[in-house]
Amino acid sequence: MNISSDINILGSMPDYNLIYILLNENNLKDHEKQQYYTKIKTIKSYKRFEKAIKTSVLKYYNANIEDLLITLLNKEQISFNSLFLLFWNTSLNNELLDYLNQNVYFPAFYSGRMSLKKDEIAACLKDLKLKEPALSNWSDSTLQTTASKYLTLLKKFNLMEWRGNKNISHPYINDKLFMIFVYWLISVESKTNVLESKWLNYCFSEKESFIQRIMQKKFTKCININYTGDKLTIENSLPYKDLYDKIN
Repeated sequence: MNISSDINILGSMPDYNLIYILLNENNLKDHEKQQYYTKIKTIKSYKRFEKAIKTSVLKYYNANIEDLLITLLNKEQISFNSLFLLFWNTSLNNELLDYLNQNVYFPAFYSGRMSLKKDEIAACLKDLKLKEPALSNWSDSTLQTTASKYLTLLKKFNLMEWRGNKNISHPYINDKLFMIFVYWLISVESKTNVLESKWLNYCFSEKESFIQRIMQKKFTKCININYTGDKLTIENSLPYKDLYDKIN
């Protein structure tokens, strides 16, 4: 695995507007961006966040993903919809984030659990440390910090909420966001049958519900699908940069 400390950095970032600022970099100097457009207090902190964003958040698997993300962010800036796309893209770029999602968060989410504890994340990291050389020099303190920042990062992406316990959110994915997810999914998945994709977990619905929803007639202007009962293939029928304006 390619392990980085970006989860800790992104979990500590106080102002996610910096993502939108970096997407549309202009001639402003770093201190001007930091002082006038974010809540980040020092240039040193700004540079740490900038590096993590460009490594894990605003890194594009292909041109389709770039078109999808840039269009959505330019339309809505930092919003409910864009935060989900940023979560998907960050999980694609950051192997440790995806590992924790797949091994801790999604099992809890899909089993209907209400909360998630830091100790569960830390235990997962300790198990990973035993088999992953890149984590061999991480101390127990670092693992605990990463576990805590991971939960905070999920909260920033609207996937957790604090109500005494650290509760798991069960968000409703609206039609526009659902179609954005579908376009993201087919762009990052190499398997023809999307039902075999590990990324399908990121739709926040059971596989059967996903199939029923994607078969709805209202989406036929955006996708072409072929479903045989155990195999589902999806093709986009619109350019990625045009999707946002075409779906209600």
